[in-house]
Amino acid sequence: MKFILSSLKLLKAVQSLSGVINSNNTLPILDDFLFNISENELRITASDLETTMVVSIQPDLVEGAGEVTIPARLLIDILKNFPDIPVSFNIDEATLAIEITTGEGRYKMAGHKSDEFPQVPVLQDASQWEIPADVLACGFEKTIFATGNDEIRPVMTGVFMEMTNEGLNFVATDAHKLVRYRRLDIKSETLASFIVPKKPINQLKNTLSGKADEPVIVEFNKTNASFTMSGLKLVCRLIDGKYPNYNAVIPQSNPNKLTIDRQLLLSAIRRVAIFSSKATHQIRFKITGQELTLTAEDLDYYNEAKERLSCNYQGDDMEIGFNSRFFQEMLGNLNQTEVMLEMSAPNRAGLIIPVDNQNADEDILMLLMPVMLN
Repeated sequence: MKFILSSLKLLKAVQSLSGVINSNNTLPILDDFLFNISENELRITASDLETTMVVSIQPDLVEGAGEVTIPARLLIDILKNFPDIPVSFNIDEATLAIEITTGEGRYKMAGHKSDEFPQVPVLQDASQWEIPADVLACGFEKTIFATGNDEIRPVMTGVFMEMTNEGLNFVATDAHKLVRYRRLDIKSETLASFIVPKKPINQLKNTLSGKADEPVIVEFNKTNASFTMSGLKLVCRLIDGKYPNYNAVIPQSNPNKLTIDRQLLLSAIRRVAIFSSKATHQIRFKITGQELTLTAEDLDYYNEAKERLSCNYQGDDMEIGFNSRFFQEMLGNLNQTEVMLEMSAPNRAGLIIPVDNQNADEDILMLLMPVMLN
């Protein structure tokens, strides 16, 4: 078997797959990429048994057909050190020895049999949605930071995708913060929901960026989901379990509403938070009239900071505490000019909502639990 293609083209393909491969695999074959060579296509697969990703590219020349697995780390390392030049792969079908040639260079490595490499799962009794790539990327981008890391509550470690009569929801929470990103322009007769783990989301996020409105076919059953678009397929195992009733924790009556420039508030929180307790990251919001005062202190080191900001406020004067790290994450994941902070009481969750959202089909809500003020 033999194929020739651009080194840069191949490098991009294998780098997009490399995140699937774990650093410590129990099965040595999972340290490899599976190369499937056919008449006019090269399919490269990476798997960790939970997530399988396949990228298809067209070589400039193909002779023969077959399969071989190639050590992933070794292949990426050599490709990274080539300029963008044609590279030729010659595979001995008897020994699976691989020889890479580039002009004056010649590099040899051992390939392995493909028998033990996991098959790409085939979904039985699957339902299907079609979602534009940019919508899928945005939904994951806006929510993944709010997922939890607590393996005791695995349902909170992924992003909840839910198709309702109103549209498509992406939801993430770790019990301290919650984000709901809703697309009212994405509809389907198939009303369903499932929880996608973080790892495949990160793989998709990196791949989907720049794909604009190219359609992604999303197929799913009770255990797996697949995401398919031109030249790419990812199949992952879903997180098993019932997602929390997130609507029940979103406060409906919030009479106190503060509107402020997002970047102004974010910059002020970043400065003040430097002086907050390293254990709690607590920052105090004191709102009186049309003025917001941010305060943080670290009593162990006698550090203290205070900043006053002008804002537009409707409601009763109040003081409420928030975790400054979580607040920064939320503001940093928005791109609107102004945000509204809706509150009911110092011991109830606050809502962060963009004010000037340009897309009428897009709706984002962020919820942050308060921290007890000292």
